[in-house]
Amino acid sequence: METRFDWGRGVRTGVPEAIFSEGKTVDQIGAILDAARQRSASLLLTRLDADKAEKLRAEDLDYDPVSRTAILGSVSPVLPIDRPLAIVGAGTSDLPVILEAQRSALYLGMNAAVFADVGVAGLWRLEEIVPDLRGYALVIAVAGMEGALFSVLAGLLFAPVIAVPTSVGYGVGAGGNVALAAALCGCAPGILTVNIDNGFGAAAAARKILAVRSWSPGAHQ
Repeated sequence: METRFDWGRGVRTGVPEAIFSEGKTVDQIGAILDAARQRSASLLLTRLDADKAEKLRAEDLDYDPVSRTAILGSVSPVLPIDRPLAIVGAGTSDLPVILEAQRSALYLGMNAAVFADVGVAGLWRLEEIVPDLRGYALVIAVAGMEGALFSVLAGLLFAPVIAVPTSVGYGVGAGGNVALAAALCGCAPGILTVNIDNGFGAAAAARKILAVRSWSPGAHQ
């Protein structure tokens, strides 16, 4: 069965289609990559496990095993915004999602600074970086367990906060549902929330928010 890849999505929406690699065979992913090469197009692959990446190995495919992402070709032009995006992660266990967000942001033209392992269990770690975070236009917050990081950041920063709940946790927090609920019912107003472990979705939302600064009516119709 032929894969119908949406090559026009980037022009139409500002965010090009990415390859969600889970559930796809190596042959299916390889066919999409070959089609991209024929068009001299760039691609982002998410949820690409190491075994598939090994079978797809190519000099033009930049693979990161922690985030399970791969980038084919060049990244988008960097948005003309000074210090556009910061990614704040609660714990080291959240790194796969943190790095998925960072690499997705890079692919979409955003240089993102990462502040990792600053969860609220050691609140002093977060307090140390808050002055620096206030210099960024937008913040992606990544946390599992009880998800307290989202409300704390949104209560301290002027910048919008995009919450990414992760599946890091156990007991009642297993699967990320507690962190998701915390993001959705946080006491600090203005928190935007994406799905559990969805680092790419957070980066795509950030791209749309930041690109509004250069948007003009009819430019993307």
